[in-house]
Amino acid sequence: MIGLVGKKLGITRIFTKDSLSIPVTLIEVLDNFVVQIKSLKTDNYESIQVTTGIKKKNNILKPEKGHFLKYKASVGRGLWEFRCKKVLRFKCGQRITINSFSNVKRVDVTGVSKGKGFSGTVKRWNFRMQDATHGNSLSHRVPGSIGQNQTPGHVFKGKKMSGHLGNTCITIQNLSIIKIDDIKKIMLIKGSIPGYVGSDIVLKPSVKEK
Repeated sequence: MIGLVGKKLGITRIFTKDSLSIPVTLIEVLDNFVVQIKSLKTDNYESIQVTTGIKKKNNILKPEKGHFLKYKASVGRGLWEFRCKKVLRFKCGQRITINSFSNVKRVDVTGVSKGKGFSGTVKRWNFRMQDATHGNSLSHRVPGSIGQNQTPGHVFKGKKMSGHLGNTCITIQNLSIIKIDDIKKIMLIKGSIPGYVGSDIVLKPSVKEK
């Protein structure tokens, strides 16, 4: 098992037999197709390149179209790679369905988080605010001192400051699979996952599963 690519549909809740409410995220997992097989002889590493979905003809680039034609595959909405061993067990055009996760209980979910734009340190890093009164003027949400003395005389790399928040690739590990619907091709995962509704999600068997 290498992984699957799906699309986030939204979040809802389901009830157990004990009347417990569980928040779940719905992920649509259409059939994935193997496009390219990379081996040690050709690419110096082993991986499987897959695609899923359909892309509009107007949005297909010529290099992208040529890549799919080379391996005789239909053009999907993107390309994803999964590192794995024993790539010879796969074939170009092979279909990977949601049923391949039928024996998997926990997954690692990767997605691109929602972009929040330029944010200050209070929102971005959870800094505490300064006094609202007691003589404080125009310094309620400022981060405070960021520098050093004359030695070393510069701000260290990685200093928590204002900047772009979100829109980064995030992986949440060890999430439970609540249910898999083979007919509707929907997977229910416990809790929330990164990304907005309609964004692409990468699912892999959890590396921490016991």
